[in-house]
Formats: sequence, C-alpha cells, structure tokens
Amino acid sequence: MTDILGHLLIGIGLLFNIFGGIGLVRFPDVYNRLQASTKCVTLGTILLLVGVAFVTKSGPIGAKAIICALFILATSPTAAHAIAKGSHASGVSLWEESVVDKYAEDADKKDH
Repeated sequence: MTDILGHLLIGIGLLFNIFGGIGLVRFPDVYNRLQASTKCVTLGTILLLVGVAFVTKSGPIGAKAIICALFILATSPTAAHAIAKGSHASGVSLWEESVVDKYAEDADKKDH
C-alpha cells in the first residue's frame, strides 16, 4: 500500500514540476515566473521527496528526503520573495497587463 501511495505522490510531484517548468517558459515577466517556480515546483518537489520516503522503506533515506523537503519548504518561498523584492528595487518592470503592484503601493504609503 505504501508503494502505491509513494508512486502516486511521485507522479503528482512530477506533474507539478512539469507545470512549474512550463510556467517558467510561458509566463511574461520575472514576477509571474517566480510565482510558477515557487508554488508549483516547491509543492512538486516536496511531494516527490515524500513519495521517495514512502517508496524506499529505508529509515535513513526517508529521513533525508523529509529533511530536504522541509529545507525546500523553508527556503524556496524566502528566496523567491528576496528575488522579487530585489527585482522591484532594481527597476524591473511588471508585465504591461499587470493590474496590481503591492510593492509600489507600500512604498507610496511609506512616503506619505
């Protein structure tokens, strides 16, 4: 039963990683691309690692997979936030059809 669950999680994780990769290629600007990589690829990689932990049935390998999943869960959104904030601070423009710029709104509130 754990093999089936593990393979199912690995398959779903691979699909999320594929969709995240497609988003990186297809989305128009750095901010949308960061969203694709942060949400899809983080979830996909975590599901893949949890699936590996189920399939291997080895304590040390499963523990390493779970530790790696926790590390990715903590670092990927943090890194994406830092990249987005740095891109905005350096003047990388949003896609012309973007409707909301929260960083600019926050900067306007601080100026007043």
